[in-house]
Amino acid sequence: MTDKIVVLNTCSSREEADRIARELVDLRLAACVNMIPGIGSVYRWQGAVEQAEEVLLIVKSSRALFEQLRARIEQLHSYSTPEIVALPIVDGAEAYLNWMTAELAAASASR
Repeated sequence: MTDKIVVLNTCSSREEADRIARELVDLRLAACVNMIPGIGSVYRWQGAVEQAEEVLLIVKSSRALFEQLRARIEQLHSYSTPEIVALPIVDGAEAYLNWMTAELAAASASR
């Protein structure tokens, strides 16, 4: 098991996804963020079944940075209850995990 995580977050538009992704990488809360447009979501909200097209963010980060990352997404997001779900990265290519560590190092050092 590594200390790395993948955080899933859906956004209402490409513009919002771009803004959040860039901020997370600029702050070194994420080493990389993938944006997948055209995600269809069906969910229950305030007693009604809703359907929307969203952009999925796949955020690569670390457990140590999760609380900061979560708080920043909540500040930037247009949804009152944004999806912020962290999944562990059990294992991975050593070179990629080392790259993630290097990219996240500045944020970890400032904690």
